[in-house]
Amino acid sequence: MIEILNQETHYTGKAFNVDRVKFRMPNGKEPTYDLVVHPGAAVVMPVDAEGNILFVKQFRLGAQRELLELPAGTLEAGEPPIECAAREVREETGCAAAELIPIGEFWLTPGYSNEYLYIFLARGLTPAPLAQDDDELIELVRVPLEQAYQMAAQGLIQDGKTLATLFLASTALYEDDEEDEE
Repeated sequence: MIEILNQETHYTGKAFNVDRVKFRMPNGKEPTYDLVVHPGAAVVMPVDAEGNILFVKQFRLGAQRELLELPAGTLEAGEPPIECAAREVREETGCAAAELIPIGEFWLTPGYSNEYLYIFLARGLTPAPLAQDDDELIELVRVPLEQAYQMAAQGLIQDGKTLATLFLASTALYEDDEEDEE
């Protein structure tokens, strides 16, 4: 079992902190590790009545390019993930969802961060815009469902949370198709 011996915040940022953590491993070694401490986030896959996925295109500093992504945002202190998802879909797509269906959860990059993502499928979209965050310049892109999966398979979608969400949503969408056929 791992035993945390000491944990101190060395950097405090807008979206995350960086803690220096010293811990004892089962073999007795005591390494020091930098951990990105993040409050978690919600990712939303909005699907409109025509069967399009609403993506956002935005410049990402880490990638040094624009990426096609699903709407997502950081949880505020004490905020339930579904409330974060409802807010983010409105901020980033200008649409409210009548239905937010939880379809999965996962650790984003547990090798150096404790960020945990909550994934939702959004349906029943109606116009209800909220102001975007000041540091966002987002372009809304509607992509037909089948084309989006082809783009992912061709490497044209390179955002990890978006790829994972498409994978998780495929099961939910497949189950819906089976129910429609019955």
